[in-house]
Amino acid sequence: MRILNILVICALVLAASAVYKIKFDSTLQAARVAKLRNELRQERDAVAALRAEWAKLDTPARIEELATRFLQLQPVNAHQFDNFDGLPTRPPADSGATIPMVAAPEPATTGSVPVPAR
Repeated sequence: MRILNILVICALVLAASAVYKIKFDSTLQAARVAKLRNELRQERDAVAALRAEWAKLDTPARIEELATRFLQLQPVNAHQFDNFDGLPTRPPADSGATIPMVAAPEPATTGSVPVPAR
């Protein structure tokens, strides 16, 4: 009977230590989750701040003001364009002036798609 009592007490001590270890591990995981949520919130705040800054930098009025300040652009006048009569004449087809043809690149082969037969 005494040995049975000692075994039961040892089992209770082992069970209590296992429960304590599980509680300690869950506390550590909860702290880790809280830290990750805090980092995630900080990253979302940073992304929101960058998007707001991008929206400010991307406004058309700001770009127009920068263009007028730093670029010496002139408005397009109608007399800057010419009609097709002002183009030089095309050389005859038998004059030897040919347009060089560029070969099409070979399709890239992958392991998942079979190469088509030619």
